[in-house]
Amino acid sequence: MKNLIAIVCLSACFAQPPAKPDNPWAPLSFLLGDWTGEGTGQPGQGAGGFSFLPDLEKNVLVRKNRADYPATKDRPAFSHTDLMIVYREPGAVKLRAIYFDSEGHVIHYTVDPSADGNAVQFLSDSSTSNPRYRLTYTKTGADTVGIQFEIAVPAKPDFFTTYIQATAHRK
Repeated sequence: MKNLIAIVCLSACFAQPPAKPDNPWAPLSFLLGDWTGEGTGQPGQGAGGFSFLPDLEKNVLVRKNRADYPATKDRPAFSHTDLMIVYREPGAVKLRAIYFDSEGHVIHYTVDPSADGNAVQFLSDSSTSNPRYRLTYTKTGADTVGIQFEIAVPAKPDFFTTYIQATAHRK
């Protein structure tokens, strides 16, 4: 009988959902919602939008993005879509993110929110054979953010050049 009680007690302990902070995405809260944006960079002048929304009972944060670029004399119009999932690995202090896009890129990021809660930097892992990427969102107003996407060549992984600079407004 004692063994049965012990098994029931252990089962009840393991069946409890893990404790979660009230808002696990507080450091990124300025990004939550639906956004429209426009920007310039190497792909050219573009416009589009993105969303940052909690999913899976607030266990992940999902960003969906679309940018549309008009035709130029050198290339036809095109669209770029991507998906990024921000998550916390069990026991880890830093947030991580994984990114997928319509061009076949897969990028692993470390996510570093600023102490004041007004910026967040996504920095890709360094590699000797692949470029390194840095994506920074900076709060510029109650419903506006600045966005900078930079690339560093493998030989100089800490020397970034701006690829895209944009602004976005919350819908």
